[in-house]
Amino acid sequence: MIAIYNRFPKYWLFQAFGWGMFILINTFFAVTFDRLNGAFIGRLVTFVCIGLIFTHLMRHVIWRTRILQRSLNLQIIGFILITLFFSVVVGIVDSLLTTVFGIRIESEEHIGETQVIISNSFYAFVYLFMWNMIYFIYHYIVKSRKQQLDTLKLQSLVKELELKTIKSHINPHFIFNALNSIRALIDENPARARDAITELSNILRSSMQSENLETVPLERELSIVKDYLALEHIRFEDRLRVEYDIDEDTLDQPIPPMMLQTLVENAIKHGISRYEGGGVVKIISDFRDNNHELIVRNTGKLNGGMTREGFGLTSTASRLGLLFGEKASFEISETNGNMVEARVRIPVEN
Repeated sequence: MIAIYNRFPKYWLFQAFGWGMFILINTFFAVTFDRLNGAFIGRLVTFVCIGLIFTHLMRHVIWRTRILQRSLNLQIIGFILITLFFSVVVGIVDSLLTTVFGIRIESEEHIGETQVIISNSFYAFVYLFMWNMIYFIYHYIVKSRKQQLDTLKLQSLVKELELKTIKSHINPHFIFNALNSIRALIDENPARARDAITELSNILRSSMQSENLETVPLERELSIVKDYLALEHIRFEDRLRVEYDIDEDTLDQPIPPMMLQTLVENAIKHGISRYEGGGVVKIISDFRDNNHELIVRNTGKLNGGMTREGFGLTSTASRLGLLFGEKASFEISETNGNMVEARVRIPVEN
C-alpha cells in the first residue's frame, strides 16, 4: 500500500478514493431499495466517468486561473463561479449521454429536457461543490503549513543573522579598547606591554573559539573578563578595584559569549573612567527564583552616560531575547545614589 502511495500522485489517489466511495454508497442504497438494474448501473458509470473528466478539467482551470494564489474572498467567489459553470456543463453532458444510450431513469421519462438538465445540473452542483470544498480545504491547509514553515525558517535565519551581526560588533569594540590600554604601556613599561599583548592574544583566541557558539559556560566567560580587567588595570591602576561574588554552582551555566565582558566594559567606560578617584566593579553570579542572576555593579550614575542606549547594552537585551525568549530579562538601574547595577536573568533549565 505504501509503495502504491509513493508511486502515484496524491491527487489521483484522492480521485480514486472519492469516486470509489461514491460508487459504493450509491450501490449500497440501490441494493437496499431494490433499484439495482441495468439503467442504474449505466447512469452510475456514466456520471462517474463524467465526474472524473470534468473535475480534472475543473482542477486545470483552477490552476490556470491561479485562484489559489489570490485573497481568501476571491478564492471563495472563484470556486463558486467555477462550480456553477461546470455544474451546468455536466448537467447538459449527462442529459445528452443518457438520451443517446437510453439509460434514463423512470422519473425522467415524464418531464421535459430542460427540467432534466436543471435537475442533473443541481445534483452535479452538489457533488462538484463538495469536491471543490475538499480540494480548497486541502490546499488551504497545505498552504498554511508551508507559510508557517517558511515563517519559522525566516525567523531562524533572522535570528542567526542578528546574532552574527551582534557578534561582529562586539569583538572589534573590545579589541579597540584593549589596544588602547596596551598602547599606553609601550613607552612607560615595555615589558608589561609585551605581557599585555600575550594576555590580549589569549583573549582573542578565546573570543574566536566562541564565535560560532550561541552560549558558553560562565566559567569560560569569567576567564576572558579577568584577562580584560587585567588589561584595564594597566590604564586605571589603583583607580580600578574589582570584586567577585560568584556562586561556584553557577560556573557551568550557559550565557551568551562576550556578554559579561560587554557589561564590564560599559561599567568601566561609563562609570569608573568618569571619576578621578575611580571606583569599584563588582561581578555577582547566583541563583534566584529558578533563574541564573548575573549582576555587574559599578561606581557611577545613570545620568552620567551609562544608559540603555548604545550598542553594548542594546546588544545584551537583543541577544537574551533571541536566545532565551521572554523568560530572560535585562535591566539597568541606579542604586544607593552612586552605584549603577546591570542585572541579567536567564532561566535555568531543569
